[in-house]
Amino acid sequence: MRKKVTVIGAGNVGATVAQRLADKEMADVVLVDIIEGVPQGKSLDMLEAGPIEGYDVRVTGSNQYAETANSDVIVMTAGLARQPGMSRDDLLKKNHHIVKSAIGEAAKLSPNAFIIMVTNPLDAMVQTAMKVSGFPKNRVLGMAGVLDTARYRAFIAEALNVSVHNVQGFVLGGHGDTMVPVPRYTTVAGIPVTELLPQEKLEAIIARTRSGGAEIVNLLKKGSAYYAPSAAVVEMIDAIFNDRKKILPCAVYLEGEYGLNGLFVGVPAKLGAGGVEEVVEIKLTAQEQAALRKSADAVKELVSAVGV
Repeated sequence: MRKKVTVIGAGNVGATVAQRLADKEMADVVLVDIIEGVPQGKSLDMLEAGPIEGYDVRVTGSNQYAETANSDVIVMTAGLARQPGMSRDDLLKKNHHIVKSAIGEAAKLSPNAFIIMVTNPLDAMVQTAMKVSGFPKNRVLGMAGVLDTARYRAFIAEALNVSVHNVQGFVLGGHGDTMVPVPRYTTVAGIPVTELLPQEKLEAIIARTRSGGAEIVNLLKKGSAYYAPSAAVVEMIDAIFNDRKKILPCAVYLEGEYGLNGLFVGVPAKLGAGGVEEVVEIKLTAQEQAALRKSADAVKELVSAVGV
């Protein structure tokens, strides 16, 4: 039997996740949105592309959750973007309400699903999802580190004029200004990046990575990134569905790892058929640990603001 994925939110990120899943024939997809006609229209358009592109999966759209029953994965992309005059706390509370409602509905109908959160502020929203769903920590995770790491790797490859396949590295911490790229663990074809790029260039790349989402928002004027975020989600789903035991940086629930407890923070995690099968702990310098702690404190502040 084919896998089934529910994508909540038929905006750019959600629709592109659905398209990528269909392209790879990874699962049947149910696209859910509160706006009447939008998920139905986009899913029908994708379905009609199947005979041309050669994929053979069902893509359906709905304004209700009944069709999402027995999904293997729930991807949450719905939420408000920050509007002029809206404070960070306003955005946090509004998206907390949206996530609480949507995940509550979807989790009841798919009690064995994995939840992958995309809605911002990511780290607080994934904590909300775990509390609302009641799912165990291995089945609730956030997409942020995969995206941030992809940006980091792309910028390094661009700076060195090498293939992105040669660049390996990852980003720790929360999704935002306090994320923690780790140059010591970044290599290019096995060569430490610190031997290939001067310190000032590396620091500029790290700064650009931290503001990667804002850079795209500023260029687009309206809207935000969706090609890379959707690709990141699908990589995570692929690792779970195909039991790849792939180590990816994800927002996962920590219970003592890295000296942190009771928070979702971005760290390397092994993803397989069991979801988050292992949190991979690496040795950090005192400076790196302090940066990770600072990032975790920023996450804790958001979590406290919504009471989860």
